[in-house]
Formats: sequence, structure tokens, C-alpha cells
Amino acid sequence: MLAAVATVCALSAPPLAPQAVAAGTPTYTETYRPQFHFTPEKNWMNDPNGLVYYKGEYHLFYQYNPNGTSWGDMSWGHAVSTDLVHWKELPLALSHDDKEMVFSGSAVVDWDNTTGFGTKKNPPMVAVYTSYDKSTGIQAQSLAYSTDRGRTWTKYQGNPVIDIGSKDFRDPKVQWYEPTKSWLMTVSLSAEHKVQFYSSKNLKDWELLSEFGPEGATGGVWECPDLFPLAVDGDENNIKWVLVVNINPGGIAGGSAAQYFIGDFDGKKFTAEDKGTYTPPTGQVVQDFESTDFGTWTTTGTAFGQGPAAGALAGQGTVTGFDGKGLANSFHAGDGTTGTLTSPEFTVDSSYLNFKVGGGRHPHVPGTVMEQGPPPAGTVLADFEGGTYGDWTTTGDAFGTAPATGTLPNQQEVSGFLGDGLVNSYLDGDSTTGTLTSPEFTIDKKHINFLIGGGNHPAGAGNPTSIELLVDGQVVRSATGQDGEALNWASWDVSDLAGKKAQIKIVDDNTGGWGHLNVDHIMLSDIQAQPVSQETSVNLIVDGKVVRSATGSNSETLDWASFDMRPYTGKKARIQIVDMNTAGWGHILADRFTAADAPAKSGLQRADWADYGKDYYAAVSWENAPGGKRYMVGWMNNWDYSGAIPTAPWRGAQSIPREMALRTIDGRIRLTSKPVDGVRSLRQDPASATGVTVESTSKPLIGRAAEGKALDIEATFSLEDAERFGLKVRTGADGEETVIGYDTTTQELYVDRSRSGAVDFNATFPGVQTGPLKAHNGKVKLRILVDWSSVEVFGGSGEAVITDQIFPDPASQGVQVFAENGSVKLDKAVVWHLDSAHK
Repeated sequence: MLAAVATVCALSAPPLAPQAVAAGTPTYTETYRPQFHFTPEKNWMNDPNGLVYYKGEYHLFYQYNPNGTSWGDMSWGHAVSTDLVHWKELPLALSHDDKEMVFSGSAVVDWDNTTGFGTKKNPPMVAVYTSYDKSTGIQAQSLAYSTDRGRTWTKYQGNPVIDIGSKDFRDPKVQWYEPTKSWLMTVSLSAEHKVQFYSSKNLKDWELLSEFGPEGATGGVWECPDLFPLAVDGDENNIKWVLVVNINPGGIAGGSAAQYFIGDFDGKKFTAEDKGTYTPPTGQVVQDFESTDFGTWTTTGTAFGQGPAAGALAGQGTVTGFDGKGLANSFHAGDGTTGTLTSPEFTVDSSYLNFKVGGGRHPHVPGTVMEQGPPPAGTVLADFEGGTYGDWTTTGDAFGTAPATGTLPNQQEVSGFLGDGLVNSYLDGDSTTGTLTSPEFTIDKKHINFLIGGGNHPAGAGNPTSIELLVDGQVVRSATGQDGEALNWASWDVSDLAGKKAQIKIVDDNTGGWGHLNVDHIMLSDIQAQPVSQETSVNLIVDGKVVRSATGSNSETLDWASFDMRPYTGKKARIQIVDMNTAGWGHILADRFTAADAPAKSGLQRADWADYGKDYYAAVSWENAPGGKRYMVGWMNNWDYSGAIPTAPWRGAQSIPREMALRTIDGRIRLTSKPVDGVRSLRQDPASATGVTVESTSKPLIGRAAEGKALDIEATFSLEDAERFGLKVRTGADGEETVIGYDTTTQELYVDRSRSGAVDFNATFPGVQTGPLKAHNGKVKLRILVDWSSVEVFGGSGEAVITDQIFPDPASQGVQVFAENGSVKLDKAVVWHLDSAHK
């Protein structure tokens, strides 16, 4: 799978200090090292690949960079397990080379030796992977085989076996289809939001059967598909097929996610069940943009024009999904214009504000200002004007011999720099590396301000794209980009370093995606520079502050969104539609603002999701598992911030493997999941509580016996009158907590990680994830797995799952039970400490 290119550029927060790594045999005790989730000893890992069971071993291959902790040099790492919990990491399986990278795919046991790679007595294990041609960017499907239980591999000399000349054709999932005695491949046409099905008798010669899509959520590329049959409610006479399609961005919680379709497969074609049309809740229309002007709404800037648009504007793609004849459209004169469109003040008297939104995916970032003023007063250390680097020194070839004058060849548009020149290490693309270092200077002011954009690869995490402050030769501050070409202000507080001699060092040590950095106007000042808004968003403003916000999904199709207005009943509020972005997808579309008693559901919310959290992607299942079981695992990360998570010397983890099933829930068939039984083997020292009533408070659950960093929790609540209730884990000083709750009004499970520890390394990381979950017989059941850097929450019968990474202080180990605005009864909770699977 290819790393998707993000377009959001937010304020770069200084990364956390890298964690110490002991020499010699790995102990797997680093600060955030998962204790019962698979991680490689070191380096970058993303998608699970080649999941197959053979001779008593579950094989987990995975996208792996053998040369660093950022995406690049994609190869297949390898691990095996007998129980899907205790893993043994093996040597690299399939390596990149001068010609190709080895992208995602699958593996099968060729029992009848249809390939001729082995014998019937010793059938080969065959990997089917996407070969990425380094010279052309073409993605084609290729083979490799092993005759020693996957320990060593040989690439097939006849590769590739399917090549359609596409740069977006990847992630084959192959299985044996018994009715036709042939191999079945499910593979993605990622940019077209399609899945193709192919058939073969020998894994070498393939015939196209059919296509599926676009359907469901299409706000990002479709990747890593999987297709498998399951019995509905355990009835072997009622078989349905599940098609899993991973999407990035455009997931239910933002960024990466795994959606699924339920339907039928006839050997050639997959047909999804018809879910019918959607009718949003009725209510009072506040603004529908059907007049010739904006009425009492006021504008600034030029982006929104003099009145509503009648659809697409000049130079814009086809705009769909709006109601009636008009909508707000900020594409006037293209993406280069900015402005706002603001409603008159009103008193909040409805539970929800529903509206349609489309356009660019540039979320509101708290702490930004609307207008770019002059830089704060101070001493300019470098503005990179005049055509030279002056007395700054370079190494390598990434920075060239002089500052850039804007966008470089084949680069997306660079914006936000001052004057004519800037540092831009995209010279000859992302493949170049180097450093640019200032002469020594004295820190004589409180702040160092600078403009920064480019790749999100923090210092201290391997292969950085970063700007660093050096004192006595040591890095004391650093910042990185946010995978966007637009520069924005960042600032270091250096008041504690007053009088020290220092240097600025700009580093590009990355050759993968977004492997470059943009920097300009470095200055000392007693005033902290404020980052400028680059959002395309619809905001709710209460008491002068943005309290709710929604953005587009890089699509010209509008979709429903909803603001929960209940916390602001009786308060004065305004709706503000904001376009402060001048780069790609730098516009916003909005229509049909309606005050209602119930929330409207977006297409994302109406789609079906294997997981509602931020950190479950590239989910695929094991072939050939004993007992006909269907186990699935996902990459426990998100492309929004995957390169910035504060872990070392590894980056990337896999979710807990899950047993999948189809169950009829509330009259509808749903894909459900539960942790594999092997997790129970790690359980130690249970503690329990029964019959606890909690009213409008938080209090410790059980006490110290329940505290820990690695826990397995089962809890059942009986509904009373609390609006929200649940458990808080990894609680500690300064309000640190990860909240796992249930909202009785919206009937949703949620995880709030906005105060879960380190959350400032990316603007999209903190927040709340929700998933629909109805109480059953007045009760809500939760199964919660807590690891050193993650929570996985399974609600009900496993129909609502939320997987989120967290990076709390190691001392934050508390567990609390809570209720808000009323009482709830905790029928029973059992907490097990989980032993490390590394022992």
C-alpha cells in the first residue's frame, strides 16, 4: 500500500524526546512498547500482509522498512505465532531491490502445487504481492514462493503476473474458491474506488471476472480489500459474503479506516445488500441559500462572492449533493481566494444543527488567527532572500547551493513563505538528503519563531525532516512539518536558554513520502508568532470561541454533518463558514442549515465500519485458519500522523487479532469482532466490583488492585438516568485520562483521548471517536483491552469497536468509573492485569 499524501498543514509541535533503547537483547520495555500487540524490534511497520496458517503456525507478514523508522524501502517483514498473541519475529522475508518495492498482498498454501513451485508432498507457500516499479511508478501483481515454511523466499522469474499499466492497482488478497476449483483474487483500483475480482487455475495466468464500486464511503483511496464468507448467527445454511475495503483518508473518525459491505458472491460477482435511501431528520431550515444574496449573513474577503452559487464555479469540478438551486461555495476565482461567511447571532434552542458540507479537508486548528499580519518585532536570523545562503553551511544535496524561489519541479504548490526565497529541500524530489546549518548566535529573546512546512518526520525518530535548535552541540528544540506544502508559523519558548550560544540546523534525512522540509523567516523575538488559519471549515462560535467544527473530505460532493448543540442551550451563537486556504482543495461548500431534534447522519456514518476508532487500517484476515475461523488484524495507526507518533526504535503496531462473525443485531446483519481467545492466557490477578451506583461523579474503580498499564476489563452497566457513563483508564496527574463512555442520548459508544497524554504531535490526534451502540435489555456491555500505548474497546456483541493509540505518562495507571448528569449502575466489572507476551 502506498502512503497517501495529506494536504493539511498545521502548527508543528516539538516532538517528545526519543526513548532510550538498551543495547544487546531487546527487552521490549521502552516507554510506549506494546506488551501484547505485535511490534517489530525496530524500524517502520504498516500493513499486515500474507496472513496464512500452515503447519501449526500463523504467519504475519507486514509492510516493513528495514532501513529506518519512516515509510520507505517497502519490504515484507515476518513473524509467526501459535496462538495469535505470542509472536516470534523472523528475518526479512521479501526485500525491496533496485527495481521494485514490495507492497501489500497475501499468501496461500498451494496444496495441489498448481504453480509447480513445490510438490504435492511439500506444497509451496506462495506470496502474491504488489510490485511497485521504482522507475515508472507502475503497480503490478507478482509472485514469490517458499518451500521451507516461509523461512526463505524466491521471487518468480515470470513476474509480474497481472499488469494493467496502472499506478493505482494494488493489495491482492488471494484465496482458493472451491466451487470452481480455482484461485480467486480480490484487488483494488484504489483511485477509482473499485475492487476487481480475478480467477486463475495456477496463480500465474489470471482472468478478470468483475468489478465492484464505487459504493459506500469514497472520500479517499480504496486499499487492502478482503473477501470472505461467514455464517449468519452461526447458521451454516445462511452464508453471506463480507467485502472489507480499507479507505484513506475519509474514514469514519478521520483519516484511515476499514469499511465493509455485506452481500452475495456468485463465483464471479459481488453484490452488496441494498440499504435503501436516506432521509435526514426534519427541522427548521435556518439557511438554504436559495435567495439571490446571502440575506443577513455577512462576508469578508472574496472567496464566497456576492451571493450563493448555483453549483460549480469556473474551473471547478462538478458539484453535487446540495439541495435546491443554491449553496455557499468559496471557489470564486479558484482556491487562491479566502474569506468568511457568518450568520447573525441566534439563541441556541435546538438539540442539533444539521447541514451539508463539502470541499477541502482542512480542519480548524485551535489557537490559529484568521489573518496573516506582519511578523512580530525582533531579530531576523535568516530570511533566505538575496539568492544565497550567506554564511549558512550545507551538507548533502537536498538544499542545493541557494534558497528556492517557491515551488520546485513536480512539487505541489508551496505557499505561506515571505518574500521571494525560502529553504525547500525538495530539490530533485524526496530522494535527496542533507543539512543546512546556521552560524552561532546568542539567544537574547524569549522566542524563536519560524515558518515551516513539508514532511512530518520528527527529530529523534529516525530519518527526520526537521528544524533543530542546538546548544552545546545537543538538540534542545525541534519541529517538523505536517505533510503539507503550506508554511505556517511555529515557535519555541527559549526563555530558559537566555544568554546561551546556539545554532539552527535544518535536516532532511528522509527519502520516502513527504521526505522534504520547507523553512523561512527564522527570527528571535520576545513575542510568540501565532500560526495562521489554513482551514476550510464550518464552525459554531459560542462566546467568541469555536466550539464545534466540520470540514470537507476533498470532494465536490456535499454530505450531511451535524453539531450537537445541547451543551449550549440558551447561549448566543453564530455559524461561520471559513475558507483561509489557498492551496489544493482550498475551498469549502455548505448548504441546508437545519435546526433539528436529532442528528443527521453522513454517508460515512451510514456506511458500515469494522472499527470506529482512529487506529485500525489495512485490516485483512488469515486464510486457512483451523476450525474454519476467520481472524482479522489491522495496522494500529493512521496515515494522518503515522510518521509522528512518539515511539522509538520502532514505529507501528498491529491490533489484537480478532475473531469475526456475522450477527443479526436490531434486525440487521452486522460484522462483529472479539479479541482472540489467546489473550486470556495473559490474564493475571483479577479484581472485581459489583452493584456499584455512581451519580454525577468519577471515582476509583475497585482501587489500586485495578490500576495498571496493561489490562483486560469486562464491565456491564444498567441504564438509569445518567446522560453519559463509563470508565476512565490510564488516569493520572494533571487530568490525564482516556475516557471510554456511553452516551445514552445518541446511543453511541465513545473514546475521548484528548487528555490521554502526549497528543500535541499532530493536530488530528486528540479528540473523540464514536460508534453506534444500542443498549440490550437496558444494559451496556464493554470489553476493554488497555496496553502501554493503546485502547481497544468492544461494545455489545462486538458490533461497535473503537481502537485508539494513546501515549500516557507511565505513571498514569488509574482506573475510574464515572457518570455525568445522573446515575448509572455498574452491575459488574472484572479487571485482569495482562502479563507481557514478550516473556
